[in-house]
Amino acid sequence: MTGNHKDTSITRRRALVVSGGTVAAGGLAVAGFQSAFADTTDGTDADATASAGSTSSECMTLMTSVTEGPYYLDGALVRKDITEGKAGVPLTLRLTVVDATDGCTPVKGAAVEIWHCDAWGYYSGYTTANPGGSAPAESEEGDSANDQTYLRGYQIANANGVVKFETIFPGWYTPRTCHIHVKVHTGGEKEDGTYEGGIVNYTGQLFFDDGIAEEIFALEPYSKHTGSYTVLADDMVYDGGGASSGLLTLKAVHKKDPSKGYKGSLTLGIDPDTENTGAGSGGGGTPPSGAPSDAPTGTPPSDAPTGSASPSASASS
Repeated sequence: MTGNHKDTSITRRRALVVSGGTVAAGGLAVAGFQSAFADTTDGTDADATASAGSTSSECMTLMTSVTEGPYYLDGALVRKDITEGKAGVPLTLRLTVVDATDGCTPVKGAAVEIWHCDAWGYYSGYTTANPGGSAPAESEEGDSANDQTYLRGYQIANANGVVKFETIFPGWYTPRTCHIHVKVHTGGEKEDGTYEGGIVNYTGQLFFDDGIAEEIFALEPYSKHTGSYTVLADDMVYDGGGASSGLLTLKAVHKKDPSKGYKGSLTLGIDPDTENTGAGSGGGGTPPSGAPSDAPTGTPPSDAPTGSASPSASASS
């Protein structure tokens, strides 16, 4: 059932994803959530998310990669802050990449790429796609450079396999729940501000607790997008597996004020020798009108909104 939101491969071995600290004793369990957000110095993380002792541990949860969805764009920039001025509740995202075939040792130099929609459900490069429900219109006209790159980017994993992004809490679009797309690449190199070459080892999606999402969506600018939001249990990609299925561990910056932002963490276990095409399970849903024509197929929930975006509002969010 959906919740009403007041005024939404080629693999030899399957990729793994486990939450920070959810591996066997002697491995990542020593890290904990707080150390995952320790300050960094000269690009080297102070946390212990992947210690030398982790070579004897095993990643616990196996997960098949899922679809990359219809809104992927090549050429994302290597950068920590991907907001480009987009308004929304701040989100600091810390992801740790480990080799699940070698005792969860850190994968130094892995390129982690993320992309997600803005507070109203629009993706850069695809802002004519209707997010469903009723949302302010957004157009690429007049500022196409920013519109094609916001909320997309890469970071290169440090010696502990850690990357960190500064972004905003994603909005929603019909018929999907709130999510962030992620790819892990290895074997390439940073060139001219982007990441070139190598292979994709993992394609997945990161998810958010329903209660936190609903609380965020009641705030500005999210509240300008009204309609029926799809909860985790009804999402066509999330399979209910918790952290093993991409559910982020979230911590509020301020317990009584969600507008101050959240910190989210997850550990991604991969096989660095395996290539993934991004054509995994989960579909991705039939996007609203105006979305890319080669989008994966799927059936929206029965009560999904049918309204079109309103053209009356400003393009910026």
